[in-house]
Amino acid sequence: MTTITHSESILVNATPDELYGLVTDLSNMGKWSPICKASWWKEGDGPRVGAWFVGRNETDYDTWETECLVDIADPGKEFSFLVDGNLIRWGYRFEPRDSGTELTEYWEFLEPGLQYFRDTYGDEAQWHIERRTQEAIDGIGETLRAIKASAEE
Repeated sequence: MTTITHSESILVNATPDELYGLVTDLSNMGKWSPICKASWWKEGDGPRVGAWFVGRNETDYDTWETECLVDIADPGKEFSFLVDGNLIRWGYRFEPRDSGTELTEYWEFLEPGLQYFRDTYGDEAQWHIERRTQEAIDGIGETLRAIKASAEE
């Protein structure tokens, strides 16, 4: 296995550009995500390829921060970033539809991330990988519904 992936989509009554603006305003993620409680641009940066931001994550068993590198910043079309530069990819695609935008959130546990977990957790790595994967799967739907609610208020 080289990666683990998951994605979900939701139809939102907003334009792709409006949704892109909401998603790339990092102050919003803490309101939407069940795990990412805050995020902020490093050194006053913004949504552009090569920009870095910090995400603060909290679960009932741990709290941690990650540094994330923006690798796609195509306004109104796609925004994605790499956790710690190459471990996990999170992203959003914005597809115009007659009744608004099909918003897709996607997630990919990349091979370097899987190897990092193997190196870090040893015999317990698979349990940690499965837990993190399930949290992403559960969180994507919740996050998409929260983004939709914010966009349609």
